[in-house]
Amino acid sequence: MVRIVLDAGHGGHDPGAVANGLREKDLTLAIVKHIGRMLAEYEGVELHYTRTDDRFIELCERAEIANKLKADFFISVHINAGGGTGFESYVYNGGVSAATIAYQNVIHQEIMKAIGGVQDRGKKRADYAVLRETHMPAILTENLFIDNKNDAAKLKSEQFMLQIAYGHVVGLEKALGLKKKENITVQQQVNQPSNRGLFKVQIGAFSSEDNAKRLAREAKRKGFNVYIVKE
Repeated sequence: MVRIVLDAGHGGHDPGAVANGLREKDLTLAIVKHIGRMLAEYEGVELHYTRTDDRFIELCERAEIANKLKADFFISVHINAGGGTGFESYVYNGGVSAATIAYQNVIHQEIMKAIGGVQDRGKKRADYAVLRETHMPAILTENLFIDNKNDAAKLKSEQFMLQIAYGHVVGLEKALGLKKKENITVQQQVNQPSNRGLFKVQIGAFSSEDNAKRLAREAKRKGFNVYIVKE
């Protein structure tokens, strides 16, 4: 069993960064919920959240939640501000384990692959409370700049938010050695159609061809006919 704590930055009376009609606290919660739904498809994953709604939680409380749970991994999701652009990730700038550095390397790389066409600001270290006070490997991600118009336009796209989450999940899968559940079934009730036509379902749009092919392979293993179309 792998115990993962997902931390959506800010919340409640602390909106985080605000610009271009967006609030950081809303974006981080949406991304974390997407990550949680995707991770539910993996075996042996026990998920916990520091928050699942719009509430304020002190930084020390977030770390304490993970410590009390004796979590195996802690990941905190944020949106950047300050006039830059792109993606960056952080681990604690004090003593960190080799495993923490290895996890950052893998997760950072997979997020960059998933979001594509975004500036890579690098793998960094900082004295952030949620990284300093957690007793397990921990990483903090800064997913684009809310005060950059181009970045904000991406963050307003539900598809792009899913790509951010997908990158986190694939990174966690590779870093922690997670495996997909064998028998995942998706059931949907629909009215009987008047003809025997086909239902077409779009499951993703990626700037990275490798990520598109990877998702296609996963769908094919579940018995779906999948075609990749370049737009």
